[in-house]
Amino acid sequence: MTDPVTRLLETARGSPVEDPFRVTGVMMQYYHVCERELWFESRNLEIDRGNPTVVRGTRVDDTAYEDKRENLHLGMISLDLLEDGRVIKVKPSSILTEPAEMQLSYYLWYLDRVVGVEKEGVLAHPSERKREPVKLTEERVEKVEDAIRGIHDIVSREEPPPATEKPFCDSCAYHDFCWC
Repeated sequence: MTDPVTRLLETARGSPVEDPFRVTGVMMQYYHVCERELWFESRNLEIDRGNPTVVRGTRVDDTAYEDKRENLHLGMISLDLLEDGRVIKVKPSSILTEPAEMQLSYYLWYLDRVVGVEKEGVLAHPSERKREPVKLTEERVEKVEDAIRGIHDIVSREEPPPATEKPFCDSCAYHDFCWC
């Protein structure tokens, strides 16, 4: 079987692929938060849009830097560019920094490997007045590609991974799929 990274690149570049494979930024984030959440997302199970955490995140994303960024849809990703050309990812808090950094790193990887454009990124937490620069280093490339392989493994399964209690389960938009 072809390496999932190669399949994703071929799919993204529009090459004929027997079994196309797609990864969105949200999938990359979910992979680093909860594998079960990723599996649900891969099956197009709609999240609870009324969930307070989702509402807060949407509000912050919709209002922060709204006059300084432009949304772009490129194949399987959707990202925001600041006026200076950096890719920005806005999150309501820095509690789950690694998943947000990996989502932004995936966008930078995708731009580099699929589009052929090198960009730098910034992870912003407006409510905390924090901004962190993110660059696509070789270490990040390796982590993104390992995550792509891990995502493929999870979404290829017939059943979701078992539910495991995490500190943030109560605020998860898929909570009822696991615990009710």
